[in-house]
Amino acid sequence: MTRTELLKKLESDRNSRVIAYVTSERPPFAAKIAQDVIPLLGDILESIGKVKKISLLLYTSGGDMLAPIRIVKLIRNHCDEFEVLVPYKAHSAGTLICLGADSIVMGSLGELTPVDPTTGHPFNPRNPSNPQQPLEISVEDLNSYFLFAKDKAGVKDDQMIEVYKLLVDKLHPLSIGNAYRAYRMARLLTERLLMLHMSKKKDGEKINKIVKEITGDITIHAFPIDRDDAVGLGLKVEKASDEIDKSIRSIYETYATEMKLGQPFHPNELLNGQESADVARAGAYLETSDMLYEFVFSGKVQKVMKDNQAAIDLNFNSQSWIKKR
Repeated sequence: MTRTELLKKLESDRNSRVIAYVTSERPPFAAKIAQDVIPLLGDILESIGKVKKISLLLYTSGGDMLAPIRIVKLIRNHCDEFEVLVPYKAHSAGTLICLGADSIVMGSLGELTPVDPTTGHPFNPRNPSNPQQPLEISVEDLNSYFLFAKDKAGVKDDQMIEVYKLLVDKLHPLSIGNAYRAYRMARLLTERLLMLHMSKKKDGEKINKIVKEITGDITIHAFPIDRDDAVGLGLKVEKASDEIDKSIRSIYETYATEMKLGQPFHPNELLNGQESADVARAGAYLETSDMLYEFVFSGKVQKVMKDNQAAIDLNFNSQSWIKKR
């Protein structure tokens, strides 16, 4: 079956309109959840109109932490019921999108992650692996430093000021403040997304538990939260039936094949035995059964000589969404 046919079949099975949003993490064609998808999603939703149910099939390793609440509200304004279908990864910002849905339909490989943003800042120390960029700092790294001092080094409460002074010797205070601001933002976004379909009065204890776990207690940013863990957190999870699991994974695999997800990259694959070649590769898709947008990396790859050594030079001249259908 073609992907269009697979999407139509899924719509019939879920009694829903299906939108697929897929982003690649494969360098150099990696793309992230971002604000630039909002107007395209708006066009798709206007075409769909107001419907009873919308299913967002999502695959992503994350992205802009502010985009999810805009995406979720936009979709919810066009339907009575909103669900997210997770065949595999819905990490970080993808997890935030899931938190704003009435239900999260997770396949056997489906996984969410904690929402623990790392932030760059002009005053951050330089990244040792890339001195041109500031090192990204997570508030959980900072928190773990203080916990280590207390739990392992035996530092007493009245001595913690010295531990803080040691930290400030290495990090600018504004860098620390920036990391804490990102942490507060993650907590606020998590709570507000949950409250789009939960009641603070009725579900307050459950909301607080989810926020605490998702934004702090699970201290490893990429820790995979499978569907059993998600149920344990109190999220509204539907474990996909074997048929639905197979269906959403089949759709994911069509994107994975086109974007070569999970395969190491070497520029030689773009040359096809030539000295130079034009490049046009998709790094993200936004698609329904009758509309398709691709985020396309366009440029040129060529063989060059550098320091008397053969090398391959890859340059992009554009990275933009293109309407294909």
